[in-house]
Amino acid sequence: MSFSRRFFISRLFPGLAGGAAVSVLPVSASALTSVRPVQKVVYHLSEPTRVNFVMGNIKNHIAGKGGPDKVKIVLVVHGPALESFVSSKANPDMKRQIEGRVGDGVSFVACGNTMSARKLALTDMPDGFEVAEEGGVVRIADLQADGYLYIRP
Repeated sequence: MSFSRRFFISRLFPGLAGGAAVSVLPVSASALTSVRPVQKVVYHLSEPTRVNFVMGNIKNHIAGKGGPDKVKIVLVVHGPALESFVSSKANPDMKRQIEGRVGDGVSFVACGNTMSARKLALTDMPDGFEVAEEGGVVRIADLQADGYLYIRP
């Protein structure tokens, strides 16, 4: 006895044999964004020539996501770039930028190894900074392990 492929398919998937209808319900854009979790991002900064660029990226990132409640950003600073954030050396514009981003919920993290090497204390840094005693790159790796996306502009 010979059976056709169509015969087997009709027996295995009876709904297909009769041309079963498939229903697709439209999903609104607001439904998609409401279930999307807050994006978590760690920015890595070590080059002093990139400080203003990175601060601008962070501001634009927050705006691009639709506000500070849509993204959690951590900026980890180590090496020569840290000097640009030292309170006594930072220009007034940088101080305003830091205050604005802290107001947006951005976390600023200074590498503990860089701070020790440059003989800096947390009191030398603007409000909103914390120290990564374990080191900046270790903090970055830990954040990545916790699901943070890594960006090094």
